[in-house]
Amino acid sequence: MTLDIYQQRRVALLNQLPENSLVLLAGYQQKVRSKNIKYHFRQDNNFFYLTGFDEPDAIALLIKSETTSFQLFLRPKDKDQEVNFGTRAGVSGAVEHYNADHAYPVSEFTTQLLCQMKGITSFYVCDETDRFSSEIVSWTNHHRHNGSFDTPKQFVAIKQLAEVLHQHRLIKTEDEIQNIRLAVKASIFAHKKVMQACSPGINERELSALFNFSIANKGCSDVAYPNIVASGNNACCLHYEENCCELEDGQMLLIDAGAECQYYASDITRSYPVNGKFSNEQRAIYQIVLNALDRAIEMIKPGLAWNLINETCMKVMACGLKELGLLTGSIEHIMATESYKRFTVHKTGHWLGMDVHDVGSYHDTAGNWRRLENGMVFTIEPGIYIPLDATDVPEGYRGMGIRIEDDILVTDCSFENLSKDIPRTVDEIENFMAEADG
Repeated sequence: MTLDIYQQRRVALLNQLPENSLVLLAGYQQKVRSKNIKYHFRQDNNFFYLTGFDEPDAIALLIKSETTSFQLFLRPKDKDQEVNFGTRAGVSGAVEHYNADHAYPVSEFTTQLLCQMKGITSFYVCDETDRFSSEIVSWTNHHRHNGSFDTPKQFVAIKQLAEVLHQHRLIKTEDEIQNIRLAVKASIFAHKKVMQACSPGINERELSALFNFSIANKGCSDVAYPNIVASGNNACCLHYEENCCELEDGQMLLIDAGAECQYYASDITRSYPVNGKFSNEQRAIYQIVLNALDRAIEMIKPGLAWNLINETCMKVMACGLKELGLLTGSIEHIMATESYKRFTVHKTGHWLGMDVHDVGSYHDTAGNWRRLENGMVFTIEPGIYIPLDATDVPEGYRGMGIRIEDDILVTDCSFENLSKDIPRTVDEIENFMAEADG
């Protein structure tokens, strides 16, 4: 993305704020892994969305008063540090390369902030790690407490920027959609490679590493979230991350993994038999989940209420489980009592963007379910989970978790399934895995 994009976002945001507003954006700080070894740094998404700046310890101020201003506080140039840990933009680079109106060393932040607070009546805060939580109130009171007794008092309202900013992030621009497409494309390639390599005796960690290698081959340097590579009963843990077990013949494998491209995520899940052939029970549960996913996807169009996606998936899965005898009673009773939740356990989707569970409300300002709009991107991910300890369930169904997840873009009048090119049907999966064995 060009720097103009970030400037346009700042202008659009400030246009929604009242006069005499100041926005504080607190960037992330780098975290220590062990002693002098640090974790790879990734900037706060809100901060990056409005600045494009991805160095640690940075802070930004956006000011709307008589004029608007973008001020960036960052680490100064330091030859020794840069030799050890990489180049810094420095104060001059912030202005030259990031379009800051003014830039300062981060050590000068408090002094400059208090100067800028004069005349401010609305203070919008975006500080996801509570970096400045103990100081915010004193900053807003500074001029009121330190002015002479007969001067007009300044009362500042503290507000959360997320209420405004997150609605901007919900509708994706063409540039954002392109980055999501690239992340999905890399993930499609990687999921296919893992599916081809899957076989009894291989370890979950090997498949996880293969996924990472494969997305790197397509230009993505990181995943959007830790890979979930869960064989057998491990798949009944929704966020299983150990990835340490050897795959066994007769098990199902669930892999939930997505590449990240230029700060934009993909999020895709596939489930398939370790040996490449579904058992009757595995096929039955898989088909129920796929039916739920496909029924929900068919509904997608602008104007659809968000909650109908989950409700549709749940009813399809409840009907399927009843037909197999895993749920009893009338379908009306099953839905009313929500007895299906024993096996379905989670809702069936979320917004997708810079965060894998992206920001933006699922309700409108009146509290009604939000309706889909062109440019929204989200996942649909129904799943059925039957753990080994479900001893009242026939043995052939136990010890498996099956989830299928696709990434969906809402278009002008319909939808696009961005991740459809990874094998999805029973026949597609069995044929694809058989070709790998051949």
